[in-house]
Amino acid sequence: MTASRSKSAARTAPADGVEAGLPLPGSVVTINDIARLAGVSKKTVSRVINASPLVRPDTRDRVTALMRQVGYVPDPQARGLAFRRSFLIGMVYDNPNAQYIVHVQNGALDTLRDSGFELVVHPCDSRSGEFIEGVRQFVQRQKLHGVILLPPVSENPDLAEALRALGVRYVRVASVPLDDAPHMVVSNDREAAGEVAQYLDSLGHRNVALIAGPSTYRSAHERGGGFTEALEKRGIVLPPTHVAEGGYTFESGVACAERLLALRPRPTAIFACNDEMAAGAYKAAYRLGLKVPEDVSIVGFDDSPLASRLWPPLTTVRLPIRDMGRQAAAQLMATAPAPAGTLTPYLAVRDSCQPPAR
Repeated sequence: MTASRSKSAARTAPADGVEAGLPLPGSVVTINDIARLAGVSKKTVSRVINASPLVRPDTRDRVTALMRQVGYVPDPQARGLAFRRSFLIGMVYDNPNAQYIVHVQNGALDTLRDSGFELVVHPCDSRSGEFIEGVRQFVQRQKLHGVILLPPVSENPDLAEALRALGVRYVRVASVPLDDAPHMVVSNDREAAGEVAQYLDSLGHRNVALIAGPSTYRSAHERGGGFTEALEKRGIVLPPTHVAEGGYTFESGVACAERLLALRPRPTAIFACNDEMAAGAYKAAYRLGLKVPEDVSIVGFDDSPLASRLWPPLTTVRLPIRDMGRQAAAQLMATAPAPAGTLTPYLAVRDSCQPPAR
């Protein structure tokens, strides 16, 4: 009799990993599983997920610990259906600078962490005639709570109008104010580029050159314009021969710098409107047997991780890119209209510049 009971107990004992009714490893855990295991209603679990004050602290702690134990992660789209609002923030971009995109994305994630919101990205081709319709479908398909628009996409007024018509929140990251304050994060590129001109003039550079960004980018106009205007105030005129239009890419920086460094007399300093092109200028200089900064001083813009890894380390404008992502996400989640996020770049002086050789 005892042996029979022992065999029966062995047959009904729970398998490893499912004690107390826990789901099998690798299985999909649902909100119903959490409610059953915690001994509460599905509604209570939903309240815990959404930080409702209507849940007792001991119940909240028990449910939270259980979700952590079994690795339960709420589905933001399912939550959107249940609560008639989305828990997704979109980021729309068309930008050749991968570092810029990554830093804005990380900044947005900093803000969204532990908020219950998730970030989804949508790369696009802003030169395509279908790109606005593509963004519209992305917003509607994902039922987005809001959208972060990065340059040059953010500079398109028709896209902003389309989002207003959809009734979706949006924030435009740009170098100048283009919209009402709650819809803007502004980086003040023109002022920072003027600081570059002032710095090079203070070192004694009078024969300078510019590697501009793409003419279709508002940031390129702001950076290039701020630089040339500040030079003119100091009595330095930048002739057309000393301006080359790049594409915000390393390869375009190489090509533009090779042309500028072939001028006679050769420019003693080059301002590249982003760090990728500045790195290309380094390569062009070394190809020609020139040293940085002994033969040519070089300044960049953005202060990407690349800037401090170059040798010598690159003097560049520090643009708080990650902070821009944080601010944009914060404005989308604000419960009341927020003022425009305004961030101030500054010149990070390193070792790529010195007075011109006499």
